[in-house]
Amino acid sequence: MARREDIVLIAGRSAARMAAGVARELDLPVTGMLVKRFADGELYHAFPRDIAGCDLVIIANTEDDAAHQELIDLIAGARYWNALSVNVVIPYLGYSTMERARPDSGEIPKGITRTRQIFRARPDYVAFLDLHSESVMHAHTGEVRTRHLWTERVAAEKIRQMGFANIVLVSPDYGFSKRVARLAGLLDCPHTAANKDRYDIDQTIVGQLSGAVRGRNAIICDDMIRTGGSMLQTVDRCYQAGAVSVMVMATHLVLAGNARERFIEKGIDCIIGADTYPNRTSDDLLQVYSVAPVIADELKRYLRLH
Repeated sequence: MARREDIVLIAGRSAARMAAGVARELDLPVTGMLVKRFADGELYHAFPRDIAGCDLVIIANTEDDAAHQELIDLIAGARYWNALSVNVVIPYLGYSTMERARPDSGEIPKGITRTRQIFRARPDYVAFLDLHSESVMHAHTGEVRTRHLWTERVAAEKIRQMGFANIVLVSPDYGFSKRVARLAGLLDCPHTAANKDRYDIDQTIVGQLSGAVRGRNAIICDDMIRTGGSMLQTVDRCYQAGAVSVMVMATHLVLAGNARERFIEKGIDCIIGADTYPNRTSDDLLQVYSVAPVIADELKRYLRLH
């Protein structure tokens, strides 16, 4: 692929901060969309410059229905105005845990159906970060190039910067244990996994944990914290297995409802995570690291910027 010369970087409204971070890494400007809302609630978008013949990069989340529709509109608008290529990075993909339906349930696997809607808008390339399941990447007929970006490198850097000693990484279930193992390899520390069973949409049971946590500072790792239910159970299992202290870590800090309060009540005073979910910044509970370098490195590679 030839080096791209005329690149236009834009952002969905909820990803403006992320796009700014990526732009700094790439030494590119962010081109702000013209956006206004009409009295009846309809949303107006316009590209502020001619994008015909340009390689357009869209950084956007799909954390809710409005953000999902906005991304589809941006892709379709880019096609309408003859962008040379349309390249999308989705730091946080909404409905990503709904990648399959139970037999005879009548459930709609919205992780698949909504990602398929994005693909049908005809982007050339879509990158996702720390997906719950890679199955959503294949919800197209082969005409879209997809990429799954892992963020262990910046997560490991964050843990090192915080200066923790004698740590063990814990996965709340065996399904996530391979990724926890990769992170543990970067940190040169042990890891283990609990046994988790799901019995309802937001309800899980976490079984016993191995003695690998005994006498250590445990960091429970997962791809996202939504309500925190399984993580909170894993906190109890860690202490029962002899952990000295427990922290939690996840890429996507959704923290729905009263999740923050539930962690604080459990005695958790440190939640480590990325800035993929909109408006997540460090505070007295959260220690947030940026994934902008991961996105920038991928765009440099794919667009051959350097």
